[in-house]
Amino acid sequence: MLQARHHGGDHAPMRLFGNRVAGIGRAVHQRAVGLWAAGMPLLPVLVVAMVALLDVAAGAGMPWLPLLAAGPALAASTNGPRGVVCVGLLAAALGVTLAIGHATPAREPAAVVAVLAAVTAASGLASAQRGRRERVLAAVRSVAEAAQHALLQPVPDAVGPFQVAVRYSAAAAEARIGGDLYALVTTPYGIRLIVGDVRGKGLPAVGTAALVLGVFREAAHDEPDLLAVVARIERSLARNLGPDDFVTAVVVGHPRSGHLEIVNCGHAPPLLISASGEVGAVEPAHPAPPLGLRALSAQAPRLQRLPFVVGDQLLLYTDGVTEARDHTRAFYPLTEGVTRHVSDEPARTLTALHDELLAHVGGRLHDDAALLLLRKNTADDPACVPSSCEATL
Repeated sequence: MLQARHHGGDHAPMRLFGNRVAGIGRAVHQRAVGLWAAGMPLLPVLVVAMVALLDVAAGAGMPWLPLLAAGPALAASTNGPRGVVCVGLLAAALGVTLAIGHATPAREPAAVVAVLAAVTAASGLASAQRGRRERVLAAVRSVAEAAQHALLQPVPDAVGPFQVAVRYSAAAAEARIGGDLYALVTTPYGIRLIVGDVRGKGLPAVGTAALVLGVFREAAHDEPDLLAVVARIERSLARNLGPDDFVTAVVVGHPRSGHLEIVNCGHAPPLLISASGEVGAVEPAHPAPPLGLRALSAQAPRLQRLPFVVGDQLLLYTDGVTEARDHTRAFYPLTEGVTRHVSDEPARTLTALHDELLAHVGGRLHDDAALLLLRKNTADDPACVPSSCEATL
């Protein structure tokens, strides 16, 4: 009897400590559920709970308790200052409770609380700064998106006898705008379109792209000759660009049924996709320098005429597509990709190409990339001259 009583007395402190630990576990669980329901960071709470359980299991006491500071430090990267403070208070409460359970001197729990308070304060400040940076970035993105919508106006899905699709991705993901440009307009001389690439990336190239598109839209309506449209862009750039700036571009027109006119100024050659599915590059017979550099070369742009009948498609793109590399530094094979994914719906074709391009580079492009696909869908309506068809926009 006495031995049993003595045995129970030896284990009474352990049972008391075990009950306290169980109470801590229930409190941590309830707190975690409450934080999760309130939108607080669950992972930092779990980290704090794991440190506490490790301390109890190891029975080492103070050596494990400073690791509780990982909770508020982690919360700073996932939540706001309120969440950081909540995790810090939880870690401090657990640290003091465990220190008392281990019967450590009073100065040691005080040291744990001091460390947790310092880490929580620093983490809360870092979280507040991160929140401010995120708000500023959101504002920049909003302004950039508005600028992009104003600069790169939406292209209609159908213009007269043509179907059209566009895909555009900017390398400056934070700003969501880059130096590639495209436009399609209907004019008294048929539809005209341009795809180009400004030297450089990001917002510094936007001004040049806006200049090119503004002059193109104006000249496309005024000039009956496509070469005159290109000449006006060249003159404007010569007055406004720096000595090292230039723009590569392809300008396309549809002056009459069954034909396209192409002027290539130092740009990647378009791909012609025949109605039978054959894909070939439209290489310029007389290469011309990029826009803005004509004064440095004696070569002038030449007009290239191309048969274009029902079922034919023309793909214009920028070098961000063909120069995209995978992890082995291999370029994206655009011609093979077009052969695999070509269909009678330009939007579906470009969606498949764009998805494959992103998969090729691992999800993020390192240069701006634009794709514009034009398909001759129906025969031209003789009763619908270009000026009267402009309402299709």
